[in-house]
Amino acid sequence: MLAIGEFSRLTHLSVRTLRRYHDAGLLEPATVDHVTGYRYYAADQIPTAQVVHRLRELGVPLVDVQRILRSADPGARAGLVAEHLQRLEAELDRTRAAVASLRRLLAPEPAPLDVALRAVPSTVVAAVEGDVAHDDVLAWHAGATAELDAVVDRPTGAPGGLYDNALFEDGHGHALVYRPTDRPTHVGRVHPVTLPAVELAVATHVGEHDDIDVTYGELGAWVVANALAVAGPVRETYLVGPRDTPDPAAWRTEIGWPVFRVAAGPA
Repeated sequence: MLAIGEFSRLTHLSVRTLRRYHDAGLLEPATVDHVTGYRYYAADQIPTAQVVHRLRELGVPLVDVQRILRSADPGARAGLVAEHLQRLEAELDRTRAAVASLRRLLAPEPAPLDVALRAVPSTVVAAVEGDVAHDDVLAWHAGATAELDAVVDRPTGAPGGLYDNALFEDGHGHALVYRPTDRPTHVGRVHPVTLPAVELAVATHVGEHDDIDVTYGELGAWVVANALAVAGPVRETYLVGPRDTPDPAAWRTEIGWPVFRVAAGPA
């Protein structure tokens, strides 16, 4: 048996940490002297102590650490670890997006956004649409796009999407993704839609969507400064995206806000 001090040196875990793991039921000593209260560990507990330490370094909740240690099924243990790693990756993605937005917002002299007014005629498209929560838009978009790609074999233009104001204001609203085509068909969720003619205030977002909210904000400020009002769901057109090139720096997304003039002002 190893005294707690010896076990501490062998595992590179402090005595205080080992006591905390014991109190939490994560790593109980092999035996405890009921007279002195001294904790003693077995040599075969060293790998377990190191596993607990690594899991806690990754921020795995105590209850999940206990489930991992108590599971006799290697597949179940691996699944629990994989679930937490997916959560960590999602948190990293959110952190990267926040950093990208902050860098752009705090740039000493941000480049002015190039905005244009454009009259867009009515367009026949093949579309997938539905009501979706804002937090689920990316997953929903991926599935809808895959269906469109499988059905539309001769697109006549770049893919795009329409997103209701409620998606941004209430966190839940209507979304529609489409591919322009002369021969839209009804297959599964894919069905023909005629997008109405509209006047758009258009700007192009360059790169990944991590900081697309900044482009939205700049476009919105331009709309306000030019005495325009938003008159419908925002449109996005994916001129260049992951389907075209793996290089995010080459991606181009047009953001179009349907507008109408509410007062005289500079164009």
